[in-house]
Amino acid sequence: MACIVKRRGRWVIDFYDQTGKRRWKTMPEGTTKKEAKDELRETEELVSNGTFMPVKKIPLFSKVAEDWLDYKKPKIRINTWEEYERNVKNHFADLNDLKINRITIATVEKFITKRQKEKMNISTLRRILVVLNQIINYAVRHRYIDHNPVREAERPRKTGNEGESQDKIKILAPSQINAFLGAVEDRKYQTLFRLAIFSGARQGEILGLKWSDILW
Repeated sequence: MACIVKRRGRWVIDFYDQTGKRRWKTMPEGTTKKEAKDELRETEELVSNGTFMPVKKIPLFSKVAEDWLDYKKPKIRINTWEEYERNVKNHFADLNDLKINRITIATVEKFITKRQKEKMNISTLRRILVVLNQIINYAVRHRYIDHNPVREAERPRKTGNEGESQDKIKILAPSQINAFLGAVEDRKYQTLFRLAIFSGARQGEILGLKWSDILW
């Protein structure tokens, strides 16, 4: 049975983890009895969910992200995986040295706010958050944490000023499309441009197509 006891002037949490192993957690000096009880409740909840892990064994975000990339590599197209790898390499410096269980809703919202203050393009930020969400989902599946704070964080939205600063999408008229395709002499490129115009697919999707992707 879990309990708290005082030893040498410091509160100690005495409990059994989900495997039945007895454990002790010594609270920092100055911790009150109420704070120790709160910590005990949180620990009991982790044990109940099967997600308790000794602090030394909890991985850093950077390690979880690395493992997630390894897991995804054989399951997706190489150009998609390379985009994920770039996002992990270039955008998560703020999180890399945090234990995965220390990433909270507040952490995620601070991450978002900082990039919005840096005037990051809203579409780029949303793509980064898709990657972050998948990494944290991976951590949940492996029971490093018991929930995904990215899902609960307030998502970035366009501001009025941001919308004014971005160029509007220009859509070609049918006559312009015909003129454009007629000016392309190379049949290979004409096929490429025709596919782009009539499918609406993105550049990365079109360039990554293989014959095996076509349903004849």
